[in-house]
Amino acid sequence: MTTLILTVAGADRPGLVAAVADVVDAHGGNWENSQLAELSGTFAGVIEVSVAADRSAELETALHGLDGLLTVAVRAGADASGDPQQRLTIQVLGNDRPGIVRDVSAALSAHDLSIEDLTTTTRDAAMAGGRLFEATVIAKVPASVDLDAVRTDLERLAAEIQVDVTLA
Repeated sequence: MTTLILTVAGADRPGLVAAVADVVDAHGGNWENSQLAELSGTFAGVIEVSVAADRSAELETALHGLDGLLTVAVRAGADASGDPQQRLTIQVLGNDRPGIVRDVSAALSAHDLSIEDLTTTTRDAAMAGGRLFEATVIAKVPASVDLDAVRTDLERLAAEIQVDVTLA
């Protein structure tokens, strides 16, 4: 089996997921994992599909037939390394301002942590006015990383950019 990673994007409307799923199924693929969302009228997502190696090119060609409905990019998925890695969950909450994601992701990158999942949102601050920024980050931590150093750097960053950072 071959793993393909599909990235899809297009104007949101009913039937987009069904269109991709139909093509995957028609070419013997199996929809494994996905993250799909609608943001400001645009539907976008990432989908992991497994398919027999001899049907991979055929599936990719068929997916490109969705152009006009969705833009689909296909790339080969990476094999799992087999190296057990710890996960670190980071919660960020504070007044919204430009640069929070840049600052947090740079701090993680400096310690060779890889972001596995990042979810962000902004919302009105109920009592204080303005906007609140919230993020949940799940990062893969290689065994060689000093978690105390990561915690120290994230706590320093939280004070600098005036947000609360919680690590689990």
